[in-house]
Amino acid sequence: MTVDEYVQARPAPGLRPFVGWYSGYRQRGLPPGLHRGLPSPYLTLILTLDEPLTVSAHPDGRQPPGTYDTLLGGLHLAPALIAHDGAQSGVQIAVHPLGCRALFGLPAGELGGLDVDLPAVIGDRAASALRSAVQAHDRWPDRFAALDTTLLRLRGDNSKINPDVGYAYERLLATGGTVTVRDLAAEVGWSTRHLTTRFRAETGLGLKEAARVTRFDRARRRLRPGVKLADLAAATGYFDQAHLARDFHAFAGVAPTRWLADEIAFVQAGAGLTAEDERHD
Repeated sequence: MTVDEYVQARPAPGLRPFVGWYSGYRQRGLPPGLHRGLPSPYLTLILTLDEPLTVSAHPDGRQPPGTYDTLLGGLHLAPALIAHDGAQSGVQIAVHPLGCRALFGLPAGELGGLDVDLPAVIGDRAASALRSAVQAHDRWPDRFAALDTTLLRLRGDNSKINPDVGYAYERLLATGGTVTVRDLAAEVGWSTRHLTTRFRAETGLGLKEAARVTRFDRARRRLRPGVKLADLAAATGYFDQAHLARDFHAFAGVAPTRWLADEIAFVQAGAGLTAEDERHD
């Protein structure tokens, strides 16, 4: 029997400063495949339900391939390659970089470009509690509700984040990465160098890198069959179609049309909730 489920949901209100959304997936009986985990303005936390997650290539090529029951990935500039044999299941959590301290006790900058076992960050007991929360239920709403409860218990202090760094990141998200570094620095009253240094230490990316990733993420979430690349580029702040194609090659490793053909099932399934939707609660 073929199973192909993909469900998205927002977290509880008390978690929304720290978590963008949940994505639940369960597939059985499909052809073996390779999924690209693309750069995004959010960290990626994956809690598997059954079989482990198989990462055949990490964003940092120096990391060897591996399998994970729970994985936490920092902000990155290259795709992760996820292999499956026709069966995979779990919950993916989009973690706001400025929520990393509250949920995991460290700045997102310490995870920049890396994929790590979650127990190495929060300990075996806390990591097991998160995974067990989703494994204990058969329905997606119940899994998400249990995850809300467990993450709220994990939530800690977020006060060490400099408010100007927080402001800069929120402005990047709000503008889809189109605000300039110079304008951001002027708005907070810092030099571009100082703001970039503080921003990188907190998030793992420099301001220009984060702006570029945010713009790319906005574009790839709007890419659908029949959408003209020139129109998409203009609507998402790119100078032209060539610059959009350049970012796809850099961040996805393939052209936009190839990515869409390879990932069409995920694109169609994930059409209901985007980063922009999450910001308009």
